[in-house]
Amino acid sequence: MNIRSFLANRVRNAMSDAGIPNDYSPALAIAKKAGFGDYQANGAMAAAKAMKTNPRELAQSIVNNLDLSGVAQKVEIAGPGFINIHLAPEWLAQQLSSKENYLNTEDEEQIVIIDYSSPNLAKEMHVGHLRSTIIGDAIARILAFRGDKVIRQNHVGDWGTQFGMLIAELEQHLGAGAQAELALKDLEGFYQQAKAHFDEDPAFADKARNYVVELQSGNKKILALWEKFREVSLSHSEDIYRKLNVTLSTEDVYGESAYNDDLAPTVQSLKEKELAIEDDGAQVVFLQELADKKGNPSPVIVQKKDGGYLYATTDLAALRYRTEKLEANRILYFIDARQSLHMQQVFTVARKAGFVSDWVSLEHHPFGTMMGPDGKPFKTRSGTTVKLADLLEEANERALAVVKEKNADLPDEEALIVARKVGIGAVKYADLSKTRTNDYIFNWDAMLSFEGNTGPYLQYAYTRIFSIFRKAGLEIERFDAALELNEPQEQALALRALQFNEALEQVSAEAMPHVLCTYLYDLASLFMTFYEACPILKEGISEDVRNSRLYLSKTVADTLSQGLELLGIETMERM
Repeated sequence: MNIRSFLANRVRNAMSDAGIPNDYSPALAIAKKAGFGDYQANGAMAAAKAMKTNPRELAQSIVNNLDLSGVAQKVEIAGPGFINIHLAPEWLAQQLSSKENYLNTEDEEQIVIIDYSSPNLAKEMHVGHLRSTIIGDAIARILAFRGDKVIRQNHVGDWGTQFGMLIAELEQHLGAGAQAELALKDLEGFYQQAKAHFDEDPAFADKARNYVVELQSGNKKILALWEKFREVSLSHSEDIYRKLNVTLSTEDVYGESAYNDDLAPTVQSLKEKELAIEDDGAQVVFLQELADKKGNPSPVIVQKKDGGYLYATTDLAALRYRTEKLEANRILYFIDARQSLHMQQVFTVARKAGFVSDWVSLEHHPFGTMMGPDGKPFKTRSGTTVKLADLLEEANERALAVVKEKNADLPDEEALIVARKVGIGAVKYADLSKTRTNDYIFNWDAMLSFEGNTGPYLQYAYTRIFSIFRKAGLEIERFDAALELNEPQEQALALRALQFNEALEQVSAEAMPHVLCTYLYDLASLFMTFYEACPILKEGISEDVRNSRLYLSKTVADTLSQGLELLGIETMERM
């Protein structure tokens, strides 16, 4: 259940019964100050202003019509017309005991396309791919959990002029007896070798240029070499995805090459609709909607003078495919902020051309940059881009040292598993917990800390609950008991646990995973407060109270586990 939506509907009905027009919102929100209830409805003031009546009197009229029997223990009017709702502990306990209401959603299904990760297959994945990959994957998991049909689209860079050079280089290696997998083991090195070959050998450069033409013309021999390069390159990316616990697979790859046959028809359609016009030999769409301060329209080149196509053309063809073939209701792009103008242009052209109808939501969700301790984009000491594989390996090594320091008795094999979950989880959580649009400083010590809003802190809170059940000699999975919420710390913890779906609703609407991170951190912190104030296994605690508090702890563990799983972060029973 989404408590906020449930209460908002009740207040909305009461407002209607009080004679308030339906276009006024209850403006229901979680109360921000202690003593002001659990939720607060602020809609009476706006309605009273428009209706030219006293807001407190209107609020009283709403309360008189508000049916929250069995749900709220007290409803009161405060200030100029705030309606404070204090929920009944018995109702909270009932809702928390019902898993159907607690960890499930019933939203209407949409077909959602999520475009994320999108590495260039000519190079190894580096830290610049991290944010798109893990933010996009978290949103994909959350929307699927909430009932949407999510179609992941890994729009990899697997086409273009550089592939003529790479195919020619691969052909030369294979001709010398090398295996493709070994030749391409170091993609970065292979690319640099091919580029040097291209720059220094005119005959090789001519061959590379010719191979571009042959590739685009569908030459079977060249296509076979390209397929081999693509296959080995994708295996590099898939290895990273497995290490990152990301849900992308080979089936989700739909790269630039997939749209090759639709590029000419896309441009032709734009010409027929008199949107694309010739300008200095190129085909250009001029967008007055995105004009600069001087009134000059924004130019979008869809075909170059030499007949070649650009990223805009491919993205337009992708939109045609995603709306016509995949029948998307909503399309989300997780691409960094530097591409904002490009995405605006593509969306505007697609709308004007009728490639995308008005009811399809097109959303570019940009993100900031991962910065080093010096406040500049994250690089190695030598100034080169950090490979993602190296970053993840270092995360595992650093986490192993921390885990060993915290628990020296953990067997080596288990310590390695825990370290992997802690290390990868720390890297992901450090990113996901920051507001998506902000830059952030990459700091190993901060992200691997067991204190504060970090991945290890949440993983530890989860294991803490398991340790309580181990100490009690009980299996947490099978445990069940009647829940009573007598203490304020119990009530606060139960209420926060029940707000899980509210957090997911906000994340789904705004594509801001930090909202879920903040929620989970609040929940874990409230659990620690509850644990200190409400003894569970202490001598003298009655069996009913003990069991109730154990059950409350179990629901928190379930929520932490589900929430972290939606972020792509693994948990463990001890660490």
